[in-house]
Amino acid sequence: MGFYPTKIDALQIVVFLNKITMENKEQIVKDWLTRYTGVALEDFGKYILLTNFQKYVHLFAEATGATIQGTDKPMPSATSQEITIINFGIGSPNAALIMDLLTAINPSAVLFLGKCGGLKKRNQIGDFILPIGAIRGDGTSDDYFPKEVPAMPSFALQRAISSTIKDQGFNYWTGTVYTTNRRVWEHDESFKAYLESLRAYAIDMETATLFIVGFHNKIPTGALLLVTDQPMIPEGVKTSSKDEKNSQLFDQKHVQAGIDSLKQLINRGDTIRHLKF
Repeated sequence: MGFYPTKIDALQIVVFLNKITMENKEQIVKDWLTRYTGVALEDFGKYILLTNFQKYVHLFAEATGATIQGTDKPMPSATSQEITIINFGIGSPNAALIMDLLTAINPSAVLFLGKCGGLKKRNQIGDFILPIGAIRGDGTSDDYFPKEVPAMPSFALQRAISSTIKDQGFNYWTGTVYTTNRRVWEHDESFKAYLESLRAYAIDMETATLFIVGFHNKIPTGALLLVTDQPMIPEGVKTSSKDEKNSQLFDQKHVQAGIDSLKQLINRGDTIRHLKF
């Protein structure tokens, strides 16, 4: 016989659930990581790929044979052996959220596979950028550290990415990326002049936040960015048709570089806690 709660039973259940309190960050993130992804904590890999795009989760699943989970949740994911890829959404608030939630599993490394706009004439669509630092124009990271604290990746993680890209026969640019909380700015000439004065190589909406919150939470964090538009010139602004074409040409290469970079760390057994947090 199944259990069919009466109105009184249901009321008692609601009263009991309302008594469950979340008194500290550890309790919150352990509940919320599963709430946002639909995945039990013990089912995550220790090495995390982060993306803004559901297609990347599908490409990962195709490459590894993994099953996509949480398609009805805000942050779908897929896991193969020790690597989990998570689509956390777009923007710095979501970037901070996922880095806080990941403290529930204390990952060994987090690698962001992001897309960015190239700010230099030499940047071509499809180029990789390996950021050595990020400029904090996001605002969200201010809640974690004062502006004087630089947003920097894990050196050892970036070194592994560099080796992987070279082994695959690709080149990359290195430099700083400007992280903004603005999405529609391509028409703003004063903002573009400001970007030129910073001499950054690229612009995105997440990298600085990921680096800062990763540092705050003692999570080794890196990024490999793919140039998908040239927003400083009108003909370089991303459109739906351009984005679709670029996605077909470069997304799979980007995802595979992320997988191979983390596998290099796993297979070599390298520690990437290169500093004392």
